Amino acid sequence: MFEIKHTLCPSCSVGCGINVILDGEEIVGTFPYKRHPVNAGKNCLNGRNSIDCFKNKFESDDVAKAIADASNEIKSANASDVTVICSGNDSVEEIEAIKDFAESNGFDIGFYANNLKNFDDVASYDDVAHAGKVFVIGDLLYENPLIGRRIVHAKQNDAKIYALSKNEKAVTFNIADEISNSSVQEFLDGFKGEIDDSSVVVFNYVDEADGLDKIESLNCKILPVFSKPNTKGALNIIDSKSADEMVELFDNTKLLLVFNDDVVDEFDYDFTKVSKIISFACCENDTTKIADIVVPVKSWLEQDGSFVNAMGDVQNFNSVVESDGLGIVEVIGELNK
Repeated sequence: MFEIKHTLCPSCSVGCGINVILDGEEIVGTFPYKRHPVNAGKNCLNGRNSIDCFKNKFESDDVAKAIADASNEIKSANASDVTVICSGNDSVEEIEAIKDFAESNGFDIGFYANNLKNFDDVASYDDVAHAGKVFVIGDLLYENPLIGRRIVHAKQNDAKIYALSKNEKAVTFNIADEISNSSVQEFLDGFKGEIDDSSVVVFNYVDEADGLDKIESLNCKILPVFSKPNTKGALNIIDSKSADEMVELFDNTKLLLVFNDDVVDEFDYDFTKVSKIISFACCENDTTKIADIVVPVKSWLEQDGSFVNAMGDVQNFNSVVESDGLGIVEVIGELNK
């Protein structure tokens, strides 16, 4: 018998709702959650494909052994040689548990937010839709379509759109009044006379730290959009590191514990220099492929938790399917024994 269950999309920080379709206990598809306030019945391709991680999840043949092996490695290592990596893919509850685990054991902890940082006061999605001018940094119409939808609404409301992208064929350029492929700082300096309190700057990347400082100094509303669902929530709990700081951390690590992230894909770094890597993940990625130990964990579809979306709203989600597996919080409980 078919059944519909509501949850959140984990594909980025916009925080869209999705409906998951079950045939008995089997997940067979998704369709948009029409009453969800963020996306109101729209989902992008990433949202529609978000169940792939569950369909491709690790088979839990011997989780107990994997946890025991991980525990032995952790207990035999010097605390100063251990680094813990948490991620915007982790829920609020998982990040709190990971941080406590690292701090209580004296381990270093690394968290990377794509060189972005936390801003206490950010624009809402409605602010974007009703802005007089929208300055878009990154191809948000392609990469974050449900934010892109608000930018289109602003355009329909006669807003002027200024777009910056490293991609000369950026989709956002198709609706922009002014386009650029310069640096973030040059882009904002070039239009500084246009930026006022009717403006919103929406961005999903910066090319250097000076660009962040420049954005923060503007006399207008801003909205950072992150590539992972709970980066905003993580930034409320733990300080992020720059890419250079993360590389320095890797250089000083002998045992790397990666919780629900893919650092091998994200960083141009020779991870063979790290003596031992333990990955805690629900499905295969580039990091699990080179990890010495992989501990299978529940996907977001198999547990309750919360994410904080780009505009700062805490959104709770519930498990869609039952699972006998362990989530990250439960695995950390086992490691602490």
